[in-house]
Amino acid sequence: MTLDTAEDRSVAAGEYVLGTLSDTDRADFERALGGNAALRAEVAYWQDRLLSLTRHAPAVQPAPGGWARIESRLGPARLRAPTPWWQRLTLWRGLAGAGVAAAVLMGSLLMLRLQAPSPEERFVAVLQAPGGGGNGWLVEVSTRGAAGGTLRLVPVAGGQAVAVPTDRTLQFWTKAPGASGPSSLGLVPVGAVTELPASRLPALMPEQLFEITLEPAGGSPLGRPTGPVLFIGRAVKLSS
Repeated sequence: MTLDTAEDRSVAAGEYVLGTLSDTDRADFERALGGNAALRAEVAYWQDRLLSLTRHAPAVQPAPGGWARIESRLGPARLRAPTPWWQRLTLWRGLAGAGVAAAVLMGSLLMLRLQAPSPEERFVAVLQAPGGGGNGWLVEVSTRGAAGGTLRLVPVAGGQAVAVPTDRTLQFWTKAPGASGPSSLGLVPVGAVTELPASRLPALMPEQLFEITLEPAGGSPLGRPTGPVLFIGRAVKLSS
């Protein structure tokens, strides 16, 4: 396994999330993951993309003895080792009847992503609850020259479960390094994907701050955050 190019890193992150890396490659990948923010962003990207596949496949009963044979081939040591939720066998049992179709779809996702025209710039930010809380939202920004590009705010586990009182709303903000203050990017619907033209950003650069705050209904009356920060993170520029 190599992580020398953007394509290598994207494919490795996808395979890591799918749980198809060998023991050696997985260990190497996890060592690299600890000190590479861009690689962690790739993992978050594929977690968000590939988990949704399980919601579209109907649950079916596995063939008698099928999973026992698979588990016996994995071996006792592998079964005892703690694994992330996306690598657990139980997560994929619902895909048993559509295994071939799911494999083709996952492969297509990887190929389409790798073959798509590279944007001039691509940034990702994982927004987490302050104090070491879980992931809440994924910010993806790509620019394509004169076309302007797109900013996508995608809820993951924490963003889908956040509770917002009826007299409050979520508001999305950004602040580039050196900026005098944050700029509002608008209100955020709970649990829904938000897409904005990248031209809405006052700037776009590495370490740019993105955050979601809890504000009064209709948004902050002061043009700056007034409520608590629910999710926050900084942008990482991905190699093209």
